[in-house]
Amino acid sequence: MIFTPTPLAGAWIVDQERLEDERGWFARTFCAREFQAHGLQFCIAQCSVSFNRQRGTLRGLHYQAPPHAEAKLVRCTRGAIFDVIVDLRADSPSAGRWYSAELDDRGRMLFVPQGFAHGFMTLSDDSEVLYLMNEFHQRESARRIAWNDPALAIRWPREAVVMSDSDRNAPPWNGSLDG
Repeated sequence: MIFTPTPLAGAWIVDQERLEDERGWFARTFCAREFQAHGLQFCIAQCSVSFNRQRGTLRGLHYQAPPHAEAKLVRCTRGAIFDVIVDLRADSPSAGRWYSAELDDRGRMLFVPQGFAHGFMTLSDDSEVLYLMNEFHQRESARRIAWNDPALAIRWPREAVVMSDSDRNAPPWNGSLDG
């Protein structure tokens, strides 16, 4: 696995290191030891997948508030997405900043630390996204912030075509993880 730090403290791009031969290729997509070697304590508690029919579908920005803050490892297993994270940690050197990465079915992943909001926009029809989380989903801790919050000024690649009412009506970020 190849770990590349992002400009946001604690967030990483994780690329597969493929071993190829006449059969095709093999790659490790998670290894606790390799994560630990990069200072990442990530124990998988839950896995989820989202399927998105239409290009321009927007999901997010979502996070879980403490004490159930979650870290995520996000991978697009079909199609392509514009993946976005926002550092919501008040004590972070990158607080209030966002980062984006294009993820597609070639295996690149984004490690999202606790205290970050996460969202994405699909770049192709029939996109599928796999999430590995270190915390169980806790409905009472689930939070949303506006995908189009002017204070964050995220530069999405296009207009959103499809999104849930709850994402469409999410409040702007109030500067706190408590939402």
